Amino acid sequence: MASTETKDDAAVREDNDLAGLDALETAVHPDRASVRQTFVAKILPPLVAIALVLVVWQSLVSFDIVTDPSKLPSPSAVWDEARNAWLQGTLLDYVWTSVSRGLLGFLLALVIGTPLGLLVARVRFVRAAIGPVLSGLQSLPSVAWVPPAVIWLGLNNSMMYAVILLGAVPSIANGLVSGVDQVSPLFLRAGRTLGATGLRGTWHIVMPAALPGYLAGLKQGWAFSWRSLMAAEIIASSPDLGVGLGQLLENGRNASSMSMVFLAIFLILFVGIAIDLLVFSPLERRVLRGRGLLVKS
Repeated sequence: MASTETKDDAAVREDNDLAGLDALETAVHPDRASVRQTFVAKILPPLVAIALVLVVWQSLVSFDIVTDPSKLPSPSAVWDEARNAWLQGTLLDYVWTSVSRGLLGFLLALVIGTPLGLLVARVRFVRAAIGPVLSGLQSLPSVAWVPPAVIWLGLNNSMMYAVILLGAVPSIANGLVSGVDQVSPLFLRAGRTLGATGLRGTWHIVMPAALPGYLAGLKQGWAFSWRSLMAAEIIASSPDLGVGLGQLLENGRNASSMSMVFLAIFLILFVGIAIDLLVFSPLERRVLRGRGLLVKS
C-alpha cells in the first residue's frame, strides 16, 4: 500500500533540506580566521624562511666556509650599510627615486597597453598585423632597449620611461588579449541581446569577463616595468638622474663593496614583493572571490 505524505511531513522534509544546504554553505564559507590563525598561516612561514636564510648566511661567514668578505659580506655588514644610509638620510631617497619612476612608468604603460590590447583582441586585421610584434617585444630583454633609448632621448627621465614602456606595454596588451580570448561567447551574445554593443559592450561585458587575464597581464607588466627600470638605472648614470636602486647597485660594484651590492639587491627584492602583496594580491583575491573561485576566510 503506497504511503501518503502529510503537510507536516513535507514541512519537516523541507526544513531538513534547508538545514543541509545551510550546513554546506557553512562548510564552504567558514568563519573569519582569528588573528592567531592568520599569523600562523600567512605571516609565520615567510618569517621562518627569512630566519633560515639568515642562519645559513651567518653560518657560511662564522665557520669560515666563505672567508673573503669581498665575495660574501656578513649580515651585520649589510645591516651597517643600511643603517649608515638611513642615518645619512639617503636610504629612502634611493627607494623613492626608483619607486616613483617605476609607478609612473607603469601607469603610462597601463594607459597605452589597455586600449592597444582591446584593439588587438577585437579587430582581426590589427591582431594579424600587430599580435606577433607584441609577442616578439615581450620576449625581448628589456636591457636591449637601454642603448637606443640613451641615443634617442639622452640621459634623462624620458629615457627611463621609454625603456619602461617598451618593456611593460606588450605584457599588459597581451594579458588583455588573452583575457578577451577566454570570454565565453554566451556572454557576448547575451550582451548584444540586451543592447550592449560597441563601446558599451566592451565596458560592461568584455572587460569584466576578461578581468582575470587582464589582471595577470598587469602583474606581469609591473614585473617588466621594474626589471626594465633596474636595467636602465644600472647602465645609464648621470647626476641629473639621481641615485636609484639600480644606480646604488652599480655604485657598489664600482666601489667593490659587496655590502652595498647586497643592500641594493635586498631593497629591489623588497619593493617588488611589497608592491605585489599590497596591490596585486588583494586585487586578485577580490576578483577571484567575486567569481566564486576563492573561499572567503
